[in-house]
Amino acid sequence: MPHTKHDFDLFVVGGGSAGVRAARVAASLGARVALCEDKALGGTCVNVGCVPKKLMVLGAHFADEWRDAAGFGWSVEPPRHDWQRLISNKDAEIARLNGVYARLLQDRGVKVWMGRARIAGAHRVEVVDAQGGSTVVTAHKVLVATGGEPVRPNVPGSERVWVSDDIFHLPEMPARVLVVGGGYIAVELAGVFAGYGASVTQIYRGALFLRGFDRDVRAHLDEQMRKKGIDLRFHRDLARVDSAPSGALAATLDDGSTLEVDGVLAAIGRVPRSSGMGLEEAGVELDARGAVRVDASFQTSVPWIYAAGDVIDRVQLTPVALAEGTLIAQHLFGGASRVPDYDLIPSAVFSNPPIATVGMTEEEARAELGAIDVYKSTFTAMKATLGGRGDRVLMKLVVERSTDRVVGVHMVGADAAEILQGFAVALRCGATKAQFDATIGIHPSAAEELVTLRERCQEPDHAVSVTHPEGRTKRVVHHRWERGSGS
Repeated sequence: MPHTKHDFDLFVVGGGSAGVRAARVAASLGARVALCEDKALGGTCVNVGCVPKKLMVLGAHFADEWRDAAGFGWSVEPPRHDWQRLISNKDAEIARLNGVYARLLQDRGVKVWMGRARIAGAHRVEVVDAQGGSTVVTAHKVLVATGGEPVRPNVPGSERVWVSDDIFHLPEMPARVLVVGGGYIAVELAGVFAGYGASVTQIYRGALFLRGFDRDVRAHLDEQMRKKGIDLRFHRDLARVDSAPSGALAATLDDGSTLEVDGVLAAIGRVPRSSGMGLEEAGVELDARGAVRVDASFQTSVPWIYAAGDVIDRVQLTPVALAEGTLIAQHLFGGASRVPDYDLIPSAVFSNPPIATVGMTEEEARAELGAIDVYKSTFTAMKATLGGRGDRVLMKLVVERSTDRVVGVHMVGADAAEILQGFAVALRCGATKAQFDATIGIHPSAAEELVTLRERCQEPDHAVSVTHPEGRTKRVVHHRWERGSGS
């Protein structure tokens, strides 16, 4: 029901995934909605995240396709890449998506401002547009959905360093790149640069990248990335960046060694974008990282202000932000009272090769469930047998022994995200290993591997050789773990 004493029922600060979804759903439920965005509609995902990254990942894989072609009888001249054309075509696609988002909001009757918004008092929001003009409106509820932003390194010469947002607008392709960081963004962009022909070194201060992922997944990707020529250096960090006499950059590491490169990318994390909006002045509680604190209904410490998406720093994934935006709108204007469910969220890392995962890692399952069974297979995919690259696929199931329930599915290999999406549904439905075994596989495919892992070994690290349905010999390792056993 409209609150006529205010200009709007809902004012959304931020036009990314959470904000746009909440605005659209709220408007469809009869609310009077306004939205303010200070950059471009679509937020990080559309403009400097998921979409442009995936487009660049897809293009980077062409080099592998070209190398495979000879094995299938094709004679192909060495390809030449036009970086400016890639960026131009990417920009055109992003502009199209910006327009799609604008029309979606317009069609729902949402008032859109392009400008900077800040809380200006109780139920009051000030919008400053690009020309400096100021407008103050009132709203019954305010949703903060301003997302996050990349962390810049605190080292001498940091002004010479790129962050992930910069990569999508580089005027030319760098020939030598140093990637700093061990998260999914660092891993993905290292693969992108390598795919387009750059010489890539990636450093990470920890012992192995992708902390929080299954250990076997991390180790397998490490091996595959090294095969592709990426120089991985762990237990290393960036100390400083200087201009080299050649006009390039001299990156000094914490061990005193120096690399001459054409670009340094720091992908060392993202933080919530919550400053400069009057939130603390309004009484909104933030944590030490700047994340907005919310309850199960996404309400902040100020009852009329809500928050969702990366700014609350729970799960930084676009589908999660979409779900959160939907829940808020339904709660405020649809009478629904559902709480968010963050269990069994599937995710992917678009590295080369890509990773997809859903459920518990082996390490988590051992710690939380006690006795588990682990089924693991590594093999050469059919395409690689003629292509000659020798890429290896990893597939892994984690099973709770007492219930036979599959609690984790992990894959490293081509089309991992496409394959694991369906298995995420299976885990959501509580599928057991027996049900996996009873499922007929699609032949010949890599995906059938996940429903044909039958052998159960009583001893840890026992390995057997079996014939894969695609006609190859593979090594299959099955582990059985008890709580407290060694890894």
